[in-house]
Amino acid sequence: MDINFELYKVFYYVAAKLSFSNAAIKLYISQSAVSQSIKLLEEQLGVKLFMRNTKQVKLTPDGELLYKHVEQAFNFIKTGERNLQEVHSLERGELRVGASDTICRHYLLPYFQRFNELYPQVKISITNRPSSKCAELLLKGLVDISIANLPAVAQSKQLNIIELIMINDVFIAGSHFAYLKDKPLTLAELTNYPLLMLESHTVTRSYFDKLFTQNNLKVAPDFELGSVDLLLDLVKIGLGISFVSREFIQKELAAGEVFILNVSAAISPRRLGILTHNSMPVPVAAQKFIELLQSQVL
Repeated sequence: MDINFELYKVFYYVAAKLSFSNAAIKLYISQSAVSQSIKLLEEQLGVKLFMRNTKQVKLTPDGELLYKHVEQAFNFIKTGERNLQEVHSLERGELRVGASDTICRHYLLPYFQRFNELYPQVKISITNRPSSKCAELLLKGLVDISIANLPAVAQSKQLNIIELIMINDVFIAGSHFAYLKDKPLTLAELTNYPLLMLESHTVTRSYFDKLFTQNNLKVAPDFELGSVDLLLDLVKIGLGISFVSREFIQKELAAGEVFILNVSAAISPRRLGILTHNSMPVPVAAQKFIELLQSQVL
């Protein structure tokens, strides 16, 4: 099937905004030309791509399937264009990184700062998603690299993984529970205290749930939050005990705002990792950022 690439280009812009008029503006052509291009593409493919009425435009199931692939193709083309622009220097360009809010705030922030100092002309673009979704960003071509919790990433032949630091999860409390400091505790005993946890879609929460399940314990957190920083704030004011990554609370530990509980359960460590796409060359800016992460020298 040999279909004019320009038809896919028109389809891409209509599908991206679900608007024929917006696509016409973006492509500098008339809305009538957009409609004719979509009609021709539908005829050549033998499927209906859009459902249209006077108020809205929607993709059909066939249209959604096609858009999934066309979007990826256009993102890869844009990446190729940026690679050509950056190939000789880092005087311009863009670094696109996918990572969770927690990883950005508590691990990547100083690396972003250092990268910006080294390459001030390179734009840093960050897309926040849970680690479980970061591989999807990469496979769609929406980011150049992703930084994720490795156990949360589904294995794929399309992904290359570079291991980074080890992460150790711990139970913590604030001064309100000072009487528990250094006291040996079991998981069962922890269930007698209010527990503050991240939401269920996060890797840390998955580890928490798995830990209690493996020890034949059922537990329902008293608070479920979407931010480690908010968890820490609640721990500091004495609302309960939480389960977080030790590497991400060094400042609070050093200041004595929280302390690590002596819990007897064996908690397996995990790693952060860099994800790249096996089928796509890593842009120069992303290569330099990977080198910075691997050096761990700020």
